[in-house]
Amino acid sequence: MTLAALAAAAAAVFLLAATAQAVTGFGFALVAVPLLVLVTDSITAVVATTAVGLVLTGLIGYRERGHVQRPTAVRFIVAGLIGMPLGLVALARLDERSLTILIAVAVLLAAGLLWSGVRVPAGPGPQWGAGLLSGALLTSTGMNGPPVVLMMQARALPPRPFRATLQVVFFGQDVAAVAAFAVLGYLDPAVATVVAAAAVGVPAGWWLGDRLFGLLPPAGFRILVLTTVTASAAVSLATAAI
Repeated sequence: MTLAALAAAAAAVFLLAATAQAVTGFGFALVAVPLLVLVTDSITAVVATTAVGLVLTGLIGYRERGHVQRPTAVRFIVAGLIGMPLGLVALARLDERSLTILIAVAVLLAAGLLWSGVRVPAGPGPQWGAGLLSGALLTSTGMNGPPVVLMMQARALPPRPFRATLQVVFFGQDVAAVAAFAVLGYLDPAVATVVAAAAVGVPAGWWLGDRLFGLLPPAGFRILVLTTVTASAAVSLATAAI
């Protein structure tokens, strides 16, 4: 695939991912990574999605900083930093096929948990555990959201504090992850192309999602997001298994 075709595909992927993030507070990486894996290699998908997520979550977290649950956010960020080295080891040692399978399986497991509506303990201890797992998943698959989302759901926060806190957690973790990717030499021309495409897809997707946020029932859009990520992960897994 040429860089121009990659950029066009990435812009479309990021439009969908940003729309999901704007409406539900999560789903950016869950949508973006498995779809990008269909058009580029897994490492490029993980690194580029994390870099784009850094900008997106930073802007939105700052805009909605007044709604952030700060002690909870700090726990998730610090725990995530501790868990990241495990994910970096997996990213460096797994081959392309194995990494694609890992990403697809992680998405399917995450979607299954989110579909089930399972309730988990919401205390500080479980939050530290979820943060550790989130950090490891971020640097190996680009998808740090599911453990944090499950914990936040257990707190039954209103939609705006829920969304705002998630953005700050993701931003804090993304900063460290992108720095690690840069040190390890993962920021190459393909990553730059995908990240540049986000300048078109992300603003359009967030604009659309921000308007849908007040119009669509959150439960209905959540089902749509989970259906999308389940289908894309299934296709990635089938492609890798062939």
